[in-house]
Amino acid sequence: MFLRDGNSQVTGCKRNFRESEDKFAYQLFQNIKSNYSQLKKLLEKINSHWVYEDFVYRFYHGSFKVYDLQYVSREIIESLKKLAPEGYKFCSSFQEIVKKGAGDKCWKLSHNKNWDKNTRIFLEAFFHSKYFLEMAVKYGKVLNRPPEFMPSGWSALLSLYWKRDKST
Repeated sequence: MFLRDGNSQVTGCKRNFRESEDKFAYQLFQNIKSNYSQLKKLLEKINSHWVYEDFVYRFYHGSFKVYDLQYVSREIIESLKKLAPEGYKFCSSFQEIVKKGAGDKCWKLSHNKNWDKNTRIFLEAFFHSKYFLEMAVKYGKVLNRPPEFMPSGWSALLSLYWKRDKST
């Protein structure tokens, strides 16, 4: 059920948690809160000119320096791993994205012939990783407990680690 505020804006989705899902959300929330200062510092670094702005430019400029974006993505991914509730790992979709775009791929001259295919994967891994880092920082700041009304970004964080039954 979508809820609307006084301005008819969708504000979230109310869900009935199963007990295991509630414990999962609480543990994720606690992990975000206990790592908040490191997450915030990392996001500030990621949003700086020499990371976010420069690496996207490197892709469009055709610079081999875009390959270094893999290392930035891995740094974000390592921070996100620390947030995972015990016994959980990333969902398969995210794992596939970062496997392709946050590895150790080295530049080769032959990659220039198909630049987009060989390098766009780095941006994809970076943008997805950055998104989850942004959501962790956002909800680590504004929430005092796991929400009953589910904002999209919080739901995305839950989905990063929790494989949900599509029928619910």
